[in-house]
Order: sequence, then structure tokens, then C-alpha cells
Amino acid sequence: MQSGKIMVIGSSNTDMTVVTQRHPEPGETVLGGNFRMGAGGKGANQAVAAKRLGGNVSFVCKVGSDLFGDNSIQHYRDEGLDVSGIMKSDAASGVALITVDAAGENSIVVASGANADITVDDIESVREQIEDAAILLLQLEIPVPAVKRAAEIAHKAGVYVILNPAPACTLPEDIFGCVSLIIPNYSEMHLLTGYEPADAEAADAAFRKMRSMGVKDIILTMGSKGCIVSQHDSDSRISIPAHKVRAVDTTGAGDTFCGALCVALSEGKSLVEAAEFATAASALAVQKFGAQDAIPYREDVMKLSGNGC
Repeated sequence: MQSGKIMVIGSSNTDMTVVTQRHPEPGETVLGGNFRMGAGGKGANQAVAAKRLGGNVSFVCKVGSDLFGDNSIQHYRDEGLDVSGIMKSDAASGVALITVDAAGENSIVVASGANADITVDDIESVREQIEDAAILLLQLEIPVPAVKRAAEIAHKAGVYVILNPAPACTLPEDIFGCVSLIIPNYSEMHLLTGYEPADAEAADAAFRKMRSMGVKDIILTMGSKGCIVSQHDSDSRISIPAHKVRAVDTTGAGDTFCGALCVALSEGKSLVEAAEFATAASALAVQKFGAQDAIPYREDVMKLSGNGC
């Protein structure tokens, strides 16, 4: 295992974003404002975030043999990512259609395209890269069997496996024993455990259920309310408040959090210190439009976080 190396396996999309005063109701047409097109996909966002924030990052995804795919690979090279594990598909590259309202809240529709083509065999083809990593970061915009196999390979090799279970879906129970850290939000925690952590009692039940499923550490993200860290070696949970900022676009904020967390952990920071660094990074991300366009750089986060990362 290469010390400090972060591997991200996940989706690559081209984001097409329209800013509008409000989201349309079903059957309604509303006039929007500015249109932007840029790189996205939860996997790509998290990989770029980890790289910009100081990580040694390799990214594995699948793109189409088209202009979107070629442009994406070149973009990842320009960002400094190791792209040796990126694969091509006969399907079109993934795209995401995003609307952002005046409050900065987003609504997203994803056409998965090549992302849906990632197979267990594809994961086996990058086995050595997985085993060579210190941290493996996964999400759920690629097929669950591929995610599960990657987690199994990494767990067996002693790699620290982080799962961001987004977008929310049901998962096979045996995947959780391969996960070192899970990072759900409210709705994802609810789907996975059956408990909506809206109050202290329900939150206690949700954390207990998640721990009983085999996950060691848990970070519940709560948007503008910050996050809660629960570690396997402690009965207490630590709340980390969000920074008070004016959000203009929350697209990619959770991905920035995950990428930043990986960097801090890869540098030997504690889980709480890493969550503080990630909270600062996501606070900067919501103050700009776009997914990857809004991901901050290390020096900016260091100014805000004040924890030495």
C-alpha cells in the first residue's frame, strides 16, 4: 500500500446547469437565467476535490467514446489526477441536467450513460490499483455490484474504505462489513436504517442500527447544520457546526466534503479534525456556482478551517 494514496471509483458526467428563480411544478415551464456547462459526476467531483485540496489521487470511471468523454479525460489530466484506470464504453458519456433556484437549492436529473456500464470485471481489472491505495472512496452513481466488489477487494487488502451512499438506494447487507466509514445525509440514513434522524431519540436509533450493520465509523451530514461524527471506539458523538455563509449553489458541496475528508485522513488527521477540514471546504464550495467550478483549493480552506490541515 502506498502511504497517503487516495483512489476514487465513481461516475463522470458533464453537468448542464440552469439558474432560475424557482423550480418548476410538474407540467410547468419556467424561464431560467444563466446556463453553464461543466464537468461533474459524484465520483469526478470527489476526485477533483481531493486533488485540489492536496491529495495524491487516482480516479477510475467509464466514459463514452465521444466528445464529452474525451474532454472529461483531458480535464482530469489537467487537474493532476492519475487517469490510468479510466475506461471507455460504447454507451454515451453521462450527463446531468441541473436547475438551481434563487435560494441555491438544486434539482438534478442524471442520464447515467457509460457510468451504468461499469462491471465487476472492470473492477477486477484495476485490482492492483485498489490494493495499492491507502483510502478508497466510493459512491452510488455506478452499479452497486461494482461498488460492492471494489469495497471487498479494498477491505481484504486493508484499505480504509469510505462510502458516500448517494444517490440513496438499498444496498446488500454484506457490503457494510467492508466499509470503514459511511457518510450519509438525512434521507440516506433514513433509507439505510429505517430511522429518520430528525430528533435525538431517532438519531440514536439510526446510529445504533448503522453500527449493527457492520460499519465502523459514521459521519451524518446535515447541510447548513453541519455534521455529526460517530466513531467506533467511542460512545459519544461529536457535532461539528457548519460555517455561516451565504449559499448560492449547493451542487457538489457534499462531494467537496468527501474529497476533503479523504485528504485530511490521508495526512494522519483524526476523524474529527478531518470532518472540521471538510466542513470548511464545503462552506467555501456553496458560495460559488457549479460543481467542480466551485471546489476550493487547499490554501483557501486552510484560511477558513484553522486546524492546520
